[in-house]
Amino acid sequence: MFKLDGLSGVLVALASPLKKDGAVDEAGVTRLVEHVLAGGVHGLLPLGSTGETAALDAPARRQILGTVIKSAGGRVPVICGVAQSRLSSARAEVEAAASQGADAALVAPPFYYPMDQDGVLAFYREIGERAPVPILVYNIPQFTKVVVEPATVATLAREGAIAGIKDSSRDFEYFEGICLATRDVAGFRVFTGSDTMLLASLAVGGAGTICGAGNIAPRWVVRIYDDFMGGHLEAARVSQDALYEVVMALRGGVFPSAIKAALHLQGICEPWPAPPARRLDERREARLRERLAEWGLLTPERSRH
Repeated sequence: MFKLDGLSGVLVALASPLKKDGAVDEAGVTRLVEHVLAGGVHGLLPLGSTGETAALDAPARRQILGTVIKSAGGRVPVICGVAQSRLSSARAEVEAAASQGADAALVAPPFYYPMDQDGVLAFYREIGERAPVPILVYNIPQFTKVVVEPATVATLAREGAIAGIKDSSRDFEYFEGICLATRDVAGFRVFTGSDTMLLASLAVGGAGTICGAGNIAPRWVVRIYDDFMGGHLEAARVSQDALYEVVMALRGGVFPSAIKAALHLQGICEPWPAPPARRLDERREARLRERLAEWGLLTPERSRH
């Protein structure tokens, strides 16, 4: 079991390789894990938003997590994403993840019904009290309609209910507020979910990123972190500028269809999102191929096809 209080760097919010009928592509999952680990990433997050967790049934989630953990083979920590609208369901998902060998769980607040901060506090207290692994908050209000406010995060952190947060709001003022509110909590981990904000996030005290672009260009993301930690700020800025272009190219179509298409172009897995979502259209995929080839993110053979 990895210690979460020292975890930093680049974690990949893994895509979930699927076949056309929606079945899990275990071979694709294994290839993806090897691909990102070869890029030097520091951890894996299966079953986040990029992993389409809310569109997968429980057997598929268990199969994906199990395959990721087996493929990782203890080389890096594995944090399981959890997005359930009921407290009992979220608790069951955390327990299932722990039983499969996950090192921690990234838990989104309940969605669908509006929730005030008292409700958010109660939810994470209930989860954290019984959780067999450390819990991180997943702040992604564009999907959940719930903002886990900095004061709420700080309260939960001081109580020991949570060990960290991934913020995917793309709101840098919010991110900085989280860093300020929890700076005195030893070992609390603050990750950005926004690849485009990695350098800025590190500058205000973030621990790193849990990001989707790491599926496609893991070395590019790791380079930003390494440059920053080595004190090479100009090199980190140049690397961040380059990654920005990749991230923008991966936002075509319905999320995460462009990431799935890029992985297909790289020969890692098939391009299918979870049903009923559709794959990226041919025009967008052709343009994506051109961009990936320009950036050297395709093999020469795949660049020509």
